[in-house]
Amino acid sequence: MGRPARLTKMGLGGTPMSLLQTQIHACCRCPRLTDYRNKVGEIKRRAYAHCDYWARPVAGFGDPAARIWILGLAPGAHGANRTGRVFTGDRSGDFLFAALHRRGLASQPTSVAIDDGLELRDVFISATARCAPPDNKPLPSEIENCQPFLDREWELLKNKRVILALGAIAWNAAIAMAVRHGLSSGPSRPRFGHGSQLALSAGLWLIGSYHVSQQNTFTGRLTAAMFDEVLKRCAAK
Repeated sequence: MGRPARLTKMGLGGTPMSLLQTQIHACCRCPRLTDYRNKVGEIKRRAYAHCDYWARPVAGFGDPAARIWILGLAPGAHGANRTGRVFTGDRSGDFLFAALHRRGLASQPTSVAIDDGLELRDVFISATARCAPPDNKPLPSEIENCQPFLDREWELLKNKRVILALGAIAWNAAIAMAVRHGLSSGPSRPRFGHGSQLALSAGLWLIGSYHVSQQNTFTGRLTAAMFDEVLKRCAAK
């Protein structure tokens, strides 16, 4: 993408992004989600009975100078809600990070723990909702409560050129965020679809992809080739 390789880890020192991460980790705005994420961390899944669950809101991570901002739905109950890092420790993350590694955007193809050495280049990843929701379905009010976190990431990710929305909820959240920041998409904006594309401004694009969930990848609705093509388009912007 025309910039020297620079890999960044989860820790961002005493930066504005690290301050935002701290604020996200301490959030308790949504009683339903707070209760759910805590119960999941107490009951656990049998395969992870030995693990200490994170069971808190999950902040974004990656390259603070990223050109590609990947926006997912919410932490997985036994993935990011367990590990403390978005898309880490579940099958969705396996698919996502393998694809990023193929394009040279991740240092390794797997993501199993927050301290596993994974580093990202030109990519920042976050979620529309920051707490694991029951049935992977955050309520509109819960998404609204997370809007300030998205807005702050928007401000801090100054080099962004592409927002890659994984699923319709992330797509709609990205459009709403663009409108809040004065980028009007107009009445003819396309609906979400795999490969949908929208120019938010002269230098910022929104691209849609089916979510990298097991429901999509195991059934073939989203294949590795399909996702590779979307990442190729993102990298070309």
